[in-house]
Amino acid sequence: MAKLILSMDGLVLKEIPLTKERMSIGRKASNDIQIDNLAISGEHAAVVTILNDSFLEDLNSTNGTLVNSQPAKKHFLKNGDVIELGKYKLKYVAEQVQQVHEADFEKTMILRPSTLKPPPAAEQPSATPAEAKNSFADTHAGNTPPPVAAAPPPTAAAATGAIQILNGASAGRELELTKTLTTLGKPGVQVAVIARRPHGYFITHVEGAQYPVLNGQVVDAQAHQLADHDVIEIAGIKMEFFLKNA
Repeated sequence: MAKLILSMDGLVLKEIPLTKERMSIGRKASNDIQIDNLAISGEHAAVVTILNDSFLEDLNSTNGTLVNSQPAKKHFLKNGDVIELGKYKLKYVAEQVQQVHEADFEKTMILRPSTLKPPPAAEQPSATPAEAKNSFADTHAGNTPPPVAAAPPPTAAAATGAIQILNGASAGRELELTKTLTTLGKPGVQVAVIARRPHGYFITHVEGAQYPVLNGQVVDAQAHQLADHDVIEIAGIKMEFFLKNA
């Protein structure tokens, strides 16, 4: 479980496990993490955690929030990141989290290359001679099998989402979006997440000055629901979102 280590002037004050999906930080007593200091806003920031992924969001605080000495509005947290609020520091410690070290976006944007797989072959096996003979005999004997009703198309909630890379060295590769949260992008440059919810898939900008592009339009900071065959662009890599049969 990830945690935050609160300190001031090098003195560790306490450790806070990230036990909730959203934990607020601020001067007011109603916050999950209260820091009673006038340099900190009443509701200063929040840390959102989904499974093994956490990101920090500044809540329009008066004095701002720093991560590793750099101003941050939204920041995808990595193990060892230090959040600074006035004189106080919160070190993010992620236990048993796989860290991405490669700089090549095409290798790292979809977690691990091993999760990528080529699209399945479209060719279907033809009927064997025995099957063809049985079908011919049934038809001429008056035993025509009843027609099979076509299955209804899957809905966004029932179908599994996937993305296919459209350009670069990994073009044509696919990744099924089976996790609750899938992180895409280059940490420190541009990061977005695709969240799997009961009523569909949603993309949200997390980190970076540039926002993701969806069907040729730059999205804002809000979560946007993805539709079948939407085209997403993150850090120059284009990918198509589509729904697979459940």
